[in-house]
This record gives sequence, structure tokens and C-alpha cells, in this order.
Amino acid sequence: MTDYSEGLDHFLDKSLGRPGFTADVAPALRIAPGTGERIGFETSDAVYAELHSHHDMAKLEAQINPVTGPVYVEGARPGDALAVTVHEIRLKEHGWSVSLPGSGALQHVMGDEMFTRQVPIDDDGVHVTSRHTFAALPMIGCMGTAPASGSNSTIMPAYAEGGNMDVTENRVGSTVYLPVQVQGAYLSIGDIHAIMAEGESSFVAIEAEGVAVVSIDLVPGLTLRAPRIETDNDWIFVGLGSPVQESIRHGYEDAFAFLVDDHGWTKGDAYAVLSAVGHSRLGGPTGSVEPDPLHPFDAVGAVTLHRVPKSVL
Repeated sequence: MTDYSEGLDHFLDKSLGRPGFTADVAPALRIAPGTGERIGFETSDAVYAELHSHHDMAKLEAQINPVTGPVYVEGARPGDALAVTVHEIRLKEHGWSVSLPGSGALQHVMGDEMFTRQVPIDDDGVHVTSRHTFAALPMIGCMGTAPASGSNSTIMPAYAEGGNMDVTENRVGSTVYLPVQVQGAYLSIGDIHAIMAEGESSFVAIEAEGVAVVSIDLVPGLTLRAPRIETDNDWIFVGLGSPVQESIRHGYEDAFAFLVDDHGWTKGDAYAVLSAVGHSRLGGPTGSVEPDPLHPFDAVGAVTLHRVPKSVL
């Protein structure tokens, strides 16, 4: 039997899964930042197993999109940022393709009957159909810190503190920067995908149980109004807002400030370079504003992503 905690400094199992990002709970772990200690966050696929069994949202007993944690980061204070580096994503033996009636871009063509499929995962890849096996490209759907008060949803929307962003760049090798709003930050992680197309047409991708292995650093005084992601080649700025034009504007403004305020560029240089190579696209489908409570799966606003190539810095 595979030991998914092997080689880790800390392991938080899926029994620590919670339905929100909040500081109103006891931390599952306290750590000092910058030590390089590797923490495993185990995630749960119980909701999809239940739906596969009975195809009825009303019969669900498992949490939807639980996040494991939270982790209290010593010394983290409001106005700082966490830098969460993803080292590994250890997938388990299967994932799920599920259509939730009333959600996702394909809801009208899929109709009211729930579709579920267990998707084997092995050394050959992710067996999405009997004819289609794709190399696993695991990523983390939910990663966030606690808000200043109350609780943020793990389903939708995405928030300034992170949450269910569902962006493919939250993967092995990336560092995700998240604003700290409360002392200790209270980081939680959940919602691993074995593979996900950009934009996540289905709203659930190929969900999979697994273990996200990360380390945590603290960047004192780095005030962020939205998450940002560092990859090998790019800095990516997450735009949040409604309508989509506002999200795009916010993302580009953050990229512009990164060049002018953090790197000392002139406004003209930043403007010209972003016009030339500052690519943007839609991010995950969860929206960036609280949905209508009568239609809890209808996203409001948009998540957008805006890239600054490291090669220009």
C-alpha cells in the first residue's frame, strides 16, 4: 500500500478538510516560514464517490470542495504575503469526471441528468475514455489564506486571499503569493485535479484525491490586492472583478505596478512592454463576486490572468 506521507516533514490528512477558509478554527499545524520544510496536504474525493454511487445532490453527506488545514505561519501579519511553493502533487489511483446539473459552461447541453465516470490513473496517464489517455498534469484548484473576518467559500467565488481559483498554473514548480489578512495567515489547500483544460468547461475537471506537497515562505510588507503566481518563465497576476473588463483592468494594473513600483521602470516603458508581450486570458470559471444565493453555481464576475515574461525584467 502506498504511503503518501513518505519523506514529508509534516502530513495533514484529509480528515482535517473544512468547508471554508477561516481563522475561526484551531490551526492543524504551526510552522516557521522559510525553513524549507515540506508539508503534505491530503485532499478528499468523497463527494464525487458519493455522486457516482447515487447521482443525487440532495443525498450528499460529504463536503463539497473541502480544504485541508489550516496552517498557522509564525510571524505572518496583515500586510505581508505568503509564498507557497508547490514541490509535488501525489495523485492516487483514480479521478472523476462529473457533470453537476446547473453548473459549468456545458450545463445546457448536458441537461438535468447527472453524468459521472471514474477515471483510472496509472503510470500510463489519466484514462479519460477507453480511447483517450492523457499524461497527468496535476494542479491545485483551491489554495487560500483566511479573510480578515468570517469565512470564504471553497466553491465560489475566487477572492483576494485566493480560494477556488482553478487555474492551471497552480502546479508543480510554481510559487503562489497570497495576501495575509490575519495574524498567522491560516493557509488551507484542497481540490486537486489530475488534469484540467484551461477555463474548466465542466466546472469540475478531472478531480482526483491526492497530496499537495508545498513549502511556505513569508514576504514581509508585500501588500497584494489579489494573488500572483510565479512560474519558471512568467509572473502571472490574477485579475478579479465584475464585469470581465474590470477583472482585466485590475490584473493589468497589478502587472503595471509590479514593473513601475517594484522594478523602477518608467510608466512609458511598462506601458509599451505590456502592450507588446503582456498576454492575458480567462482563468477559472468560479467568478470573483458572490453568486446569487438562489443560483449558487452561477458565477458572477471573472477570474483573469495576466503574464509578464521574466525575460523582460
